[in-house]
Amino acid sequence: MLSARNQLPGMVKSVRFGTLMAEVVVAIGSSECVAIITRSSAERLKLKVGDAVRAVIKATEVMIDK
Repeated sequence: MLSARNQLPGMVKSVRFGTLMAEVVVAIGSSECVAIITRSSAERLKLKVGDAVRAVIKATEVMIDK
């Protein structure tokens, strides 16, 4: 069970593997969320395009500027 309250269901749109890190783009409705995670985590999760996932957002602050 995760303690983070901000969990957004979505679908993996793309996964790009680098040497150490992976960029995962998640489609959430008409928006996208991009996460940079370790390559080993992406491989352990066996992430691939079309997978149903949750974007879990845990932050101490969010800043907005105009």
